[in-house]
Amino acid sequence: MAHPVIIQGGMGAAVSNWELARAVSKLGALGVVSGTALASVIARRLQNGDPTGEMRRALANFPLPAVAERVLAAYYFPGGKAAAVPFAPNPLPVLQPGPALTELTVVANFAEVFLAKSGHPGVVGINLLEKIQLPTLASLYGAMLAGVDYVLMGAGIPRAIPGLLDLLAAGEPATQKIDVEGALPGEDFTIRFDPAAFWGGPPPRLLRPQFLAIVASATLAMTLARKSSGRVDGFIVEGDLAGGHNAPPRGPLQLDANGEPIYGLRDAPDLAKIRELGLPFWLAGSQARPDKLAAALGLGATGIQVGTAFAFCDESGVEPGLKRRMIQASRAGNARVFTDPSASPTGFPFKVAELSGTLSHAEVYAARERICDLGYLRQVYRKPEGGVGYRCPGESVESYVRKGGDGADTVGRKCLCNGLMATVGLGQVRANGTEPAIITAGNEVADLARLVDDGEEHYRAEDVIRYLRGATA
Repeated sequence: MAHPVIIQGGMGAAVSNWELARAVSKLGALGVVSGTALASVIARRLQNGDPTGEMRRALANFPLPAVAERVLAAYYFPGGKAAAVPFAPNPLPVLQPGPALTELTVVANFAEVFLAKSGHPGVVGINLLEKIQLPTLASLYGAMLAGVDYVLMGAGIPRAIPGLLDLLAAGEPATQKIDVEGALPGEDFTIRFDPAAFWGGPPPRLLRPQFLAIVASATLAMTLARKSSGRVDGFIVEGDLAGGHNAPPRGPLQLDANGEPIYGLRDAPDLAKIRELGLPFWLAGSQARPDKLAAALGLGATGIQVGTAFAFCDESGVEPGLKRRMIQASRAGNARVFTDPSASPTGFPFKVAELSGTLSHAEVYAARERICDLGYLRQVYRKPEGGVGYRCPGESVESYVRKGGDGADTVGRKCLCNGLMATVGLGQVRANGTEPAIITAGNEVADLARLVDDGEEHYRAEDVIRYLRGATA
């Protein structure tokens, strides 16, 4: 099949929302929605009253009306909750989710993809993190019910995903192995999703989406191409300049004078070896220029993936005031991103854009109470007496240590779940105010101003596409 040349990155929790993905896909590129924390995203959109009616439109098209009605009954608040009222919680991801959490997750992913695909014939993808394992099967199934065309996954080794896509497309039960810290030899922990049980009868056969693995090395690409559970359809080759989570440098971690990880020649992916695999690949990480696109094509790539340039356009989910301030910072020449080696509970380096009033500033981080009430990045661990528990280095130190964690692992950790939800205007209301945002972006945030017309402080997704195609049209 002919793949799109430009892929819009799947960023944050609802940064790459359905509006952005739809705008990009309508222009002939691959629009991608972020699958991260979508259960919480749709629950909060509904509690805000769904002012545009789009969530309810998507739910009205869900193929099991009773399931959609239960989600609406649980979370929809006509007219929206008062601004000072906290969002009602939804169930946290667990190894054995109850029906309510499974239904919410399936419906949320269906809704985001359904809306992204509405009104055009273009293709749409969904981006998931391998590190966030517990919602994966229900998320994939919801997206596939809406006809998602591509699944993109990184932040780990997603070797099992291709085979799981095959099973879900055929309507067969799918079982995923879950990483459990402290598991004993021969001890397996799994999560299962059965389409027939979800439907209450024979499920339909679904489109098996193309699977693109996000990799940072030729070694990982070769492993996935040869040892995955099913067909890998291509790779997104991501360098250390990309936003969000970065692969850690090879070898012992070394930090520069600013406290950022040092990447060297060993960390540059061997494109010749990736090209020899014979599969399509796209280059990612500071690629958002026409000459970079032309160079990628010259190296045998199918195209490029672009994130940061799309993250701050009108259609993205980032709160408008934050977008404007980042564009202003770029124009003033003081937009900066810090590759934080300790911010993410996953242990992966995480790029944080520096902006006052956000978690990038020490005083904001220090003033925030350490609360883990969304739970997407929690680690599953084996309890000494058997069974599993859940802990996050971003929760209170006392709680983490009580659960058997090492207090040293909590130093500098930030709650990405709550911070990213705040970035898209869905921050939880606390006793001392709304959760502070955390903005992730690639190094190209410094160059956002090139996309903005003189006298303006905003730009659209079509401006990004037009700019990228300038040298290749």
